[in-house]
Amino acid sequence: MISVRVGTATDCGNVRRINEDASFTSSHLFAVADGMGGHAAGDVASAIAVARLARLAQRAHLQPGDVRTEVTECNREILAAAAADQTRSGMGTTLAGVGVTRLGGTDHWVVFNVGDSRVYRFTDGSLVQVTVDHSEVAELVAAGTIRADEAHLHPKRNVITRVLGMRPDPAPDLWVFPLTPGERFVICTDGLSSELTDDQIARVLYAEPTAPSAAQQLVAQAVAAGGRDNVTVVVVDHLIAAADGLDEDTLQRSRATGATA
Repeated sequence: MISVRVGTATDCGNVRRINEDASFTSSHLFAVADGMGGHAAGDVASAIAVARLARLAQRAHLQPGDVRTEVTECNREILAAAAADQTRSGMGTTLAGVGVTRLGGTDHWVVFNVGDSRVYRFTDGSLVQVTVDHSEVAELVAAGTIRADEAHLHPKRNVITRVLGMRPDPAPDLWVFPLTPGERFVICTDGLSSELTDDQIARVLYAEPTAPSAAQQLVAQAVAAGGRDNVTVVVVDHLIAAADGLDEDTLQRSRATGATA
């Protein structure tokens, strides 16, 4: 099994009274969920999502198809819970995460998402958004109708086109790629990405040497920038093994100084 260090942080923000976000971490599966519906129990929907992932994490060998199947089952469980309690009608949640899958005898990452919660990958000082938002503004940006820097202020920025809690069952997007020791992942709800630019996120990841400190600092900066939504961040550091001649402390020093590990 790979060696990772994980940091998690969350905050209700400056406007919302209830935190409808949820997160889950294990040795090989990490995720966030952003519940929606307010009075319609968005916190219940996000809790259902991470509870199903907890069951998925119990499997010794995770396959991409397992993620797809579990997301479908999660959607049906949310719909059933909403149907059983009228006060929960319309509840839903986003879901985004990273897991370790074994393909061809070697470990790979599997990244997945439904909605506009995101997964970023930070390596060699460069931040890349792995996931694609399932939102109207993302579709407008992809079509060239608006610029990426206009998305934050667009009137349809909160309209999500795919979410758990809808019919028909929404399919998650999946990406599978090899592991690279020393890489860092950020899994976040849109309370982070709506307040901080990618450059601001990258600066925090460059400056903070550990996953817990990076997660705490990202959330703190998102709240300071406005905190108009709940914000939850999971940072996953893929540590360089001692067999590679470097330990965790070396990795942290390398990232903090900008040296290539």
